[in-house]
Amino acid sequence: MNKQVWIDTDLSVGMERENRPGYCDVDDGYAILQLMKADNVDIVGMSSVFGNTPLKNAHPLCEMMNTEFANGEIPTYRGGGEKIDLSNVQSNAAVDALAEALKNQKLIIMAIGPATNVGLLLLKYPELKDQIEEVVLVAGRRTAQSNFAIGNKGRNAGDANFDKDVASFEVIFQNGVPVTLAPFEISNKVWLTQKDLDTLAKSGDAGNQWIAKESQNWLQQWLDQGAEGFNPFDVLASHYIISPEDIISEELNARMEIHPNDTVDDPNHFKHYLLCDKSPGYPVKYCYDVAGGYHEKLMRSLMLKS
Repeated sequence: MNKQVWIDTDLSVGMERENRPGYCDVDDGYAILQLMKADNVDIVGMSSVFGNTPLKNAHPLCEMMNTEFANGEIPTYRGGGEKIDLSNVQSNAAVDALAEALKNQKLIIMAIGPATNVGLLLLKYPELKDQIEEVVLVAGRRTAQSNFAIGNKGRNAGDANFDKDVASFEVIFQNGVPVTLAPFEISNKVWLTQKDLDTLAKSGDAGNQWIAKESQNWLQQWLDQGAEGFNPFDVLASHYIISPEDIISEELNARMEIHPNDTVDDPNHFKHYLLCDKSPGYPVKYCYDVAGGYHEKLMRSLMLKS
């Protein structure tokens, strides 16, 4: 039987940033295309969430990918537009639809943006937590000093999905839902370059041609930071779902701690960190490396026809 998967995403491929110059992440597009092409996955639904870009941008992109690359066969729902407000917890169309789906079957949830919709689900429908087979999240690190270095010019990125809704992660852990983390540690070992974009552009597949074109500005930003390509963060989550044998992981425990913010030059600025090690905490599967020949396997999966 195929794996039954719900995609929750802050899809932002090709979007210009709203709060500073530059372009948004493209890796969620790769993850969704990879799942669309996988012959062992059924995508039960797709929900949008704020994150890389506001919900007003993320949701239309979800609808576009569904229409253009999945023949409109994936039910698509608008989700949370801001982090959970614990003083006023409100559901949304995506959360209610996910709840209905979970009443009928167990699901793997690939949450590759802030975990807001999953957290809201567990707050509003706690009786459904045992229907969640696994939540795959792109977040976490081993230590507060495990910086997310982008290129070689001294720029550190934040643990964006976690940083933007810390409470949602805490809700997931407190409900004891099985969690797999695909953090920067593993995605930093996978690179896509101009050569890869050229290969995708020439594949004859509409989804590949679109993602290759829309990735050019994102790639250039990484090149400007001294890198030779970019890390396709979210695709490690989708690849884990499709072929877990290609992903090397270990059982760790996760906890939240407050430390100085490594993304700003201000000794008075602190933030939460999601740290994973053998100390007491919430049990997680922590993905940290890829199997031999991974790049070839990744490209092969993307070159499949949707």
